[in-house]
Amino acid sequence: MRILLTGAAGFIGMHVAQLLVARGDEVLGLDNLNDYYDPALKQARLAQLLSLPGFRFVQADVADHAALDALFAAERFTHVVHLAAQAGVRYSLQNPRAYVQSNLVGFGNVLEACRQHKVQHLVYASSSSVYGANREMPFSVTHNVDHPVSLYAASKKANELMAHSYSHLFDLPTTGLRYFTVYGPWGRPDMAPWLFTSAILDGRPIDVFNHGHMRRDFTYVDDIAEGTVRALDHLPQRRPRPAEGNLQPGSSDAPYRVYNIGNHQPVALMDFIGTLEQALGREAVKNFKPMQPGDVEATYADTEALRRDVGFEPRTPLAEGLARWADWYRAYKGI
Repeated sequence: MRILLTGAAGFIGMHVAQLLVARGDEVLGLDNLNDYYDPALKQARLAQLLSLPGFRFVQADVADHAALDALFAAERFTHVVHLAAQAGVRYSLQNPRAYVQSNLVGFGNVLEACRQHKVQHLVYASSSSVYGANREMPFSVTHNVDHPVSLYAASKKANELMAHSYSHLFDLPTTGLRYFTVYGPWGRPDMAPWLFTSAILDGRPIDVFNHGHMRRDFTYVDDIAEGTVRALDHLPQRRPRPAEGNLQPGSSDAPYRVYNIGNHQPVALMDFIGTLEQALGREAVKNFKPMQPGDVEATYADTEALRRDVGFEPRTPLAEGLARWADWYRAYKGI
């Protein structure tokens, strides 16, 4: 495969790139290296990737359609893994235009480039945040997702709708992956594992929102990367339309699929903190606070569709994953 991997210097992008290169694919990584969080971490990830034969990199922005079109014309990609996005739920309350530009304009540019250049399969990052105000657990791709509670979530739902239109109109195979609370080595500084670890090792209090009454389907990054690559290899096909009635959420007669990738084992936030304390060998000082705007109380992935169609489900236990995370963090920070 000749693969364009957008967001290659990101947390998930780095791990996906390593898997693709290890199995012999030719990967061109693209990233704009923005400063949403410290670009030094992105550069460090990129340094790891550039040491691998079969990986090349270009700095560009998916919102720049001219640069993207030129890249597709020159490289003739067979497959695209689109992970570039403006990340973060809470930041979308402060800088909504960044989400419109990257997640909507950028994704539209990727779709159109894939159509014009006959890409065989587009796999893109969606998010568990699309489930928004849903209360029925576990979250299933058959559930309605019409009530996002943040602009970030709305942009990811929009990506799924945009992809479906291209699959339906232009026969472009697309697969959207709803990632559930990813953690592990090389993780993002704005996410709970990094924030908690940094505070615990420095002796600072950690902020525990909703007074600790939260549950998350924490998913180890190696599982996320493997699931992404497996999905890339599984080309969605058109299916017969039901003779009667409407198509249900999560189904389509176009070459279009959406899957959850989660651990299918939601963990109480206080249990997560306790497991992290064990991995670090230190106890956290806890500052209990109310729920933040745009947040949800619980996430829980139904991964049956991914297991059935792609033959994969995450397996890394939380204690094992957090132990690896703690080891990496200490090494990265020189502690």
